[in-house]
Amino acid sequence: MLKISRRDLAAVSAMALLGGGRAFAQAKATVTVQYPLGFIFDKVFAELKTEFEKQNPTLSVNYLPAYKEYEDAAQTALRQAITEQLPDVSLQAINLQRLFVDRSIAQELSPFIAKEKDWKGQGFSESMMALSRYNSKQYGLAFAASTPIIYINEDLVKRAGGDPDNFPKTWDGIFALAKKITALGDDTIGLFYSWAITGNWMWQALVYSNGGEMMTADEKQVAFDQEGGKKGIALLGRMVREAGMPDLTPEASRAAFFAGKLGIWSESTSLLNVADNGVAGKFKWRTAPFPVPGPNPRLPTGGAASMMFATDPVRQENAWKFMKFITGPVGATVMVKGTGYMPPNSLPANDPAMLKEYYQTRPNYLTSLSQQPYMTAWYAFPGENNLKIIQVIKDRLQTVVDKTAEPQAALTAMAADVQKLLPK
Repeated sequence: MLKISRRDLAAVSAMALLGGGRAFAQAKATVTVQYPLGFIFDKVFAELKTEFEKQNPTLSVNYLPAYKEYEDAAQTALRQAITEQLPDVSLQAINLQRLFVDRSIAQELSPFIAKEKDWKGQGFSESMMALSRYNSKQYGLAFAASTPIIYINEDLVKRAGGDPDNFPKTWDGIFALAKKITALGDDTIGLFYSWAITGNWMWQALVYSNGGEMMTADEKQVAFDQEGGKKGIALLGRMVREAGMPDLTPEASRAAFFAGKLGIWSESTSLLNVADNGVAGKFKWRTAPFPVPGPNPRLPTGGAASMMFATDPVRQENAWKFMKFITGPVGATVMVKGTGYMPPNSLPANDPAMLKEYYQTRPNYLTSLSQQPYMTAWYAFPGENNLKIIQVIKDRLQTVVDKTAEPQAALTAMAADVQKLLPK
């Protein structure tokens, strides 16, 4: 019988432990993440993965297929909750976070924040934190923030007799210029307002910029059918009937602008980088502020927030590290340079090593920042019919754009439809 000495046994044990230690060191915990709008965010999240894994060598990021857009992101996550296939971290539209809070899918982040040293000193401002706060509890971290702006084809504006340096600040002036651009012929489009993106964000912009509200303070009654909404729907009608706005999809409007066929395009600041690449130097373009007639005008803050869906304590800690990174100074810098959204973190904009010099050489990116005083929450409708309400609003706006309904009649019908879907 083979005898093994204590020394040999100790050596074998040490080797086993060493081997096991190496295996343990080589194993990486995985953070699963899902985000929307791949055509905007794919390159950004690829870079975020690389940088995060450099700083966190024991963690690996695994991306699930990108959600098509914001409403798809919410619907997909709700289905995943039923089948227990939720990612650890999900990027959801700011106005759709409430769905996951009300259904107890989103994990509260307050305990994680409480453990951080000098949270505000890390650049997490109160204004951005408030975008993901419900019932005084934190459920998300803003990742990308945007406001609607105006994109201008300088060449078409000049050909139509306009001055890009003195672009109209009112809708009346914009409509007059748009008609002149359309009159240039050759399939030129004077104006397009991307009313259909995310269902109702650009509609909220028309309501809020005219001093209106989406709902009453107690959230029991529709309020967008009051004065602010009446002015907003009238403007949408004028865009079609007076400025000659065609019935295009958001994708078609992007293609038209990039091809030099669209003179004035109202869209999200999120497409700044996409526009840079799409135009590719074919013509000169710039941005201008979104008109805010008032009284007390505001603009809804669009964009996405990072939410934690992980329930296992270990996965939660790893998810928190990723969420904190992508919304922190480094992550925010990567995101801004790759998109055009505003940074959710307050530190990079004044740091020469991050975004200060970047903004100084890119005036188009400063337009949305100049609108920060008008920023308000992107309204989330109460109850379980949030997504249905968004679709109802979109359908009623469509009737204005395709001229099958008069603007005020569409508004009345929209308000009645939404009221029926609110909690009783």
